[in-house]
Amino acid sequence: MRGLTASALSKLLWVLLPIVVLAALSVGTIDIPVSAIIQRTINLVLGQADVLIKDDYLSAVIFDIRLPRIILAFLVGAILAISGAVMQGLFRNPLAAPSLIGVSSGASVGASVMIVFASSMLQSHSIIGLSLVALGAFIGSFLVTLFVYRLSTSALGTSVTTMLLTGLAVSALAGALNSLLSYFADNEMLRQISIWQMGNLSTANWSRVTIIGAVGLVVLVLFPRDSKALNALLLGESEARHLGIDVQKVKRRLIVLTTLGVGVSVAIAGMIGFVGLVVPHIVRLLIGPDHRNLLPVSALAGGILLVIADTVARVIISPTELPTGIITALLGAPFFILLLTHQRKASTIWP
Repeated sequence: MRGLTASALSKLLWVLLPIVVLAALSVGTIDIPVSAIIQRTINLVLGQADVLIKDDYLSAVIFDIRLPRIILAFLVGAILAISGAVMQGLFRNPLAAPSLIGVSSGASVGASVMIVFASSMLQSHSIIGLSLVALGAFIGSFLVTLFVYRLSTSALGTSVTTMLLTGLAVSALAGALNSLLSYFADNEMLRQISIWQMGNLSTANWSRVTIIGAVGLVVLVLFPRDSKALNALLLGESEARHLGIDVQKVKRRLIVLTTLGVGVSVAIAGMIGFVGLVVPHIVRLLIGPDHRNLLPVSALAGGILLVIADTVARVIISPTELPTGIITALLGAPFFILLLTHQRKASTIWP
């Protein structure tokens, strides 16, 4: 299936990105002509605020509602996709995803606990621009991942196999805790839990964009620095050590960065599945397993995919919005099944 160079695919995605962004800014409950978007953007850049005031509601829709949501979707998609690529390299398994180390399951329990036990404070309290649900989700993801890491680490180092098995066990336990919390929740709490677990970007604002932007900057800059180490790990841990890689240090750093990036993303946007699994897998099939190319291209592709999915979620049954996680699952699952069917007939790209 490989037929594109990394450079060609990257250029194609960079060309596609502004087209997708303009389309996302244009469509919605109120359709806005692309020419009006471009003109208002130029006016804003040039500081011609008096021109914007003449049609203030359109400017508000563009710059206060849709643009932060688009940026948030792109950053969340990029973080999830690059984290998925890193986990697939770390586990040496093309079906690995960030959820395997307990990030998503921990976030789900943390959010559910906040919804059930702190429902009276959810609307009136926030910290650094995040709701209590988002903070609970991040704390839950961090604690569960720390627990999984501790159980998987011994004097001999961190075993990725043990981490995988522990992550699966913890995910099952988290599912049981979520079911228990749902059992004691009332109808409104159940609705909040369900909507959060479906993934939703409707709460996007500039403060949340700032938070995810800061985290995204750290993750998207630091992950590619370990590209050579991930390439070496594809050969096996022993071989990587012979090549001078401090395997234990690399594992710890990658797990911490994954927990930070995915934890904040899930806390802000809810459970958005398949982006971290499907996108890096598709990119790998197209350009190969070299992480020097795989990581940045996966991030770009993941960001674009989530912007498209969120735009579809906004307009498919307008004026009602579907949760974005539903769209990513509907788009990702069938396509991923086709990829697996195709891959079964071809030779694997993994060492």
